[in-house]
Amino acid sequence: MADVPTTRVWLGRLIFILIALGLIFIQLLPLNTQPTIWAAPNWGLAVTLVWVARRPEYAPTIVIAATFFTADLLFQRPPGLWSAFVVILSEIMRNRTKGIRNMPFALEWGTVSVGIIAITLLYRAVLTVVMTAQAPLGLTLIQMVMTIIFYPLVVAVAHFVFGVSRPSLGQVDSRGHRL
Repeated sequence: MADVPTTRVWLGRLIFILIALGLIFIQLLPLNTQPTIWAAPNWGLAVTLVWVARRPEYAPTIVIAATFFTADLLFQRPPGLWSAFVVILSEIMRNRTKGIRNMPFALEWGTVSVGIIAITLLYRAVLTVVMTAQAPLGLTLIQMVMTIIFYPLVVAVAHFVFGVSRPSLGQVDSRGHRL
């Protein structure tokens, strides 16, 4: 019986990795070659923040860094810049997990929204300072807003489909430590 929580953690990690790699694969598919006037949400960022805010043990830092660094290379972004900002935000969220567990969902959503806004604007600022080509500001802002708007949907899917929910009060891990 003691191995059930450990198995659950490893299963949660495997699901996170498969979802992240699946999202990268879907974004690489040439489904539409026409330029668009709107940007889809950053599903990878939303999934990562849900996993880190709800069950941080399911999304280790090294997995987040490796996943987003791979995405940087495949999407031809400056290697490591976006992944560094995502790792920093995920670590900030990881440190706030105990506080987020006791918050209403609206405050969790607000906290995540502030983080998404901060890393998006910092990413744009760094790219501007080093004079790197970047997407138009409007598309970046649309993607940022869409990611924030679709965060509750990702939370609902993670909760009802994958069982990623906040730990209940008094819940312990396989070693008896409180979550």
